Amino acid sequence: MKITKKQIELKSSLSKEWIITNGIGGFCSSTIIGANTRRYHGLLIAALEPPAKRHLLISKLDESIEVSGESHNLYTNVCENYISDGYKKLESFSKDYIPEFVYKVKDIKVTKRICMVYGKNTVLVQYLIQNSGEEINFTMAPIVNFRNFHHLTEKNHKFKINQKIDNTKVQIEIDGNSKTPIYMYLNCGKYVKHTNDIFKNMYYLKEDERGFYPEEDLAVSGRYEVTIKPNEKKEIIFIGSTEEIDTTIDANEVIKNEIERIDKIIDTSKLLKKKSKLLKEDKDYNEFMKQLLISADAFVVDRPTFGSHTIIAGYPWFLDWGRDTLIAFEGLLLKTKRYDLAKEILLTFTKDIKQGLIPNGYKEETDEPLYNSADSSLLLFEQVNKYIKYTKDYDFIKENIYEKLKDILSEYSNGITLDNNNIYVAEDGLLCSGTESTQNTWMDVKIGEFAVTPRNGKVVELNSLWYNALKTLENLSKKFKEQDVAESCKKVATKHKKAFEKAFYNPKRKSLYDVIGDDKIRPNQLFSISTTYPVIKPSSEIGKTIFKTVTDKLLIKYGLSTLSKEDDGYIAVYEGDSFKRDMSYHQGIAWVWLLGLYNDAYENILNDEKDRLEKEKILIEYEKFIKNVYLVFKKEIEKEDAIGGISEVYDAKAPYKPGGTCNQAWSISEIIKIVSKLED
Repeated sequence: MKITKKQIELKSSLSKEWIITNGIGGFCSSTIIGANTRRYHGLLIAALEPPAKRHLLISKLDESIEVSGESHNLYTNVCENYISDGYKKLESFSKDYIPEFVYKVKDIKVTKRICMVYGKNTVLVQYLIQNSGEEINFTMAPIVNFRNFHHLTEKNHKFKINQKIDNTKVQIEIDGNSKTPIYMYLNCGKYVKHTNDIFKNMYYLKEDERGFYPEEDLAVSGRYEVTIKPNEKKEIIFIGSTEEIDTTIDANEVIKNEIERIDKIIDTSKLLKKKSKLLKEDKDYNEFMKQLLISADAFVVDRPTFGSHTIIAGYPWFLDWGRDTLIAFEGLLLKTKRYDLAKEILLTFTKDIKQGLIPNGYKEETDEPLYNSADSSLLLFEQVNKYIKYTKDYDFIKENIYEKLKDILSEYSNGITLDNNNIYVAEDGLLCSGTESTQNTWMDVKIGEFAVTPRNGKVVELNSLWYNALKTLENLSKKFKEQDVAESCKKVATKHKKAFEKAFYNPKRKSLYDVIGDDKIRPNQLFSISTTYPVIKPSSEIGKTIFKTVTDKLLIKYGLSTLSKEDDGYIAVYEGDSFKRDMSYHQGIAWVWLLGLYNDAYENILNDEKDRLEKEKILIEYEKFIKNVYLVFKKEIEKEDAIGGISEVYDAKAPYKPGGTCNQAWSISEIIKIVSKLED
């Protein structure tokens, strides 16, 4: 993906973001012109207790070139009333595996590449400078800080900076954080220490747009200076890290190792090997899938305290979330044939089950599990089905997961009061959950004690997943020769299915109730026809009817809207401060991951259809859907705001602006899942 000088325009460039990661929760991120527009942008965001406690340590490097007595800035910074113009020297930006910037000043060409060392809080910046003219002086000023990446440093903060300098090796302690010094190194030139040098009022445009305070002060610890002779070609290497730096490090080797690591993942997936019958004329499929797989890898990170891997829900601000992980599980790990990691992830999210509940996440600062989810435990059953489908590895499930599945269903049946989840099975056999102030489904926004999208009671996706869980355990119990467990699950499932069919269908709106008593049209009803064991027969009249209703009322090019525009409270645009955004989050805004749910329902309808002519008709429409998803997101990942990624949400009307995180795990996973169908 390459953006040329003609395409580099200030306003649009400030919205185009990229990110690279280090496999332990840390990352490096900015815009294509190097201007930081979020509090989360930085050259080194380090995970101090991987993958958590992420801190901004190095904001950026401000480079300039002095030639013939004139100084030319390569950097771009934004203050409220001033923008430096380094972007005007930028010839191109590209990102394949890593970002690359090419600058030109007179007869001087500067190529800058950034790479993180996998498994370490270490970032490497390589400059290849080709000087075709007179002697020049290349200057680089690291802008540093030490703060939680969610927070900003207040104005007029008195930075306390202690530096230990050994030629170009520098150790910096900021504000007494002696346990976590910042290490910096340059392979040539000299380092000049600065004292009381403060970058005042760095302005973060995206934070302002999101209704947050947008400015902060940072520290300039010093500058590196390198003299480059006439007609000299020079490689300059900067390294920033949380650990002492090995000065023998080879930048080209680090970059080569990272490319080879990712290429191995791509090769293992086998997703680039086949030709598509639907896209014979399109040569871009493999490149698109490659970018999806590069992005997918960024979410897979180590959690050393657990001794296993986990999934980051979204960059730049989310940590690992149970619900998100289980929804992204198939696309990120099974479709890509990362089966050993899939086993680790299942172990990660079943290690802290409490009263039948899988943690929905862990606190950033303490690793304390959070149990605000009624659906995560039920989603586990479907991912067990998917894991078995791809691997046929019943032994792993029997030895590590099966007993936990039984415990989960037992706890749900007996009732769960933990953290006010209020989960129980009603007399009619339907599952109930929540209270008026509890948000424990994926539509989970709360403002104080106010639930924006209250969904307490008999919720459609929880009941669909409950039936699927019962049938999953029934079939596993038969496989593992526990007939009494199988018979018990079958009995409960039969009663539940009858109650579901009687209670949930709303013929007036040709839809399922989202919650019994709430007839709003939402996408959650698709869970009833999309799982391995659907509670409604997908090819039945009701199955096809609700699918058509979702298609007609909710499907847009970037996802499914979370509410029909015919319903009260519908909001199409995700904008404004946090309150306004929270009020719209699940009230019409489109979510990409719901396309995966829609795809699964589509496949079930197709596979369940017995009439040959009707099946052929459905197949034609399904193939159109897959191709449209491909065309939309190929453009999105290459040319729109999240370079190499896919955002969390999109406006439900043109121009369909992206919002939320700029790279979301379940967005990437579901597009991989759908687009890979082009090869079948």
